[in-house]
Amino acid sequence: MNKKKDKREKNDKEIENNIKEENKPEKMKNANFLDACQNALDGIIYAITTQSNIKKQLVIAVIVMLISLFFDLSKAEFLCLMFTVVLIIVAEMMNTAVETVVDLYTDLYHPKAKIAKDVAAGGVVISAINAIIVAYFLFFEKISTIGLTLIDEIVNSPVHLAFVSVLLTVIVIVTLKAAATKKHKFIKKDFMPSGQTAVAFAALTIVWISTKNVVIFTLALVLALLVSINRYQTGKRTKTEIIVGACVGILVVILLYGIAFTYLGFTEINLISQFFETLTFRK
Repeated sequence: MNKKKDKREKNDKEIENNIKEENKPEKMKNANFLDACQNALDGIIYAITTQSNIKKQLVIAVIVMLISLFFDLSKAEFLCLMFTVVLIIVAEMMNTAVETVVDLYTDLYHPKAKIAKDVAAGGVVISAINAIIVAYFLFFEKISTIGLTLIDEIVNSPVHLAFVSVLLTVIVIVTLKAAATKKHKFIKKDFMPSGQTAVAFAALTIVWISTKNVVIFTLALVLALLVSINRYQTGKRTKTEIIVGACVGILVVILLYGIAFTYLGFTEINLISQFFETLTFRK
């Protein structure tokens, strides 16, 4: 009887020890080099899949790398760019690690926990400032040269200037409509300038400025009037909104072409050049 009891107690102890071993927390230790590499890869995947800031930084990094292909960077410049990008991502990952460890020990506010998180976040900010400085020295001179060349091409090309004029007209109309929806004190809420009329009269003004052909101008005028009449007859816009839209389109084009002629040396303007020459002579 005693033997059976001793055997039962021994079995109970073994079962209890097995349960303790199973519930014993696993030590955070790498078994070998491959295991360490796998854990590091798991950390990278976790950071990419869970941290929104790292996702955004990776997207920006890819875009920067693609753009750098068009700037003919030297090997040293490209390595400097790569190091800067990697530094930002590493700083963000360190920030994530610090925040996770701090949250593991306490969920409550503590001054030292705040210091740890703030310092880690400060490291990210410093790496971002460094990236801005590096980007300035790598790209600013190249971009400024390309920008000046692009401006010269646009200014001296009637097609590009016409496109910019129409695009600027659309932007102005959208801005006016946005101001109206936000109950701006100078614009009534129900007042919406006609965007289609503005674009039509902007195109009409471009035709008037760029050509002396009366037939082409007349056809453009008929098309602009048809657009305006259609907007009014369908009840989409009132007479005032159509007139304001037409005025916006005309004024935007005249101002843009005037700036191009007066300050940027545009030479392909016919009628409006005489108008601005007259204003300059009177001054």
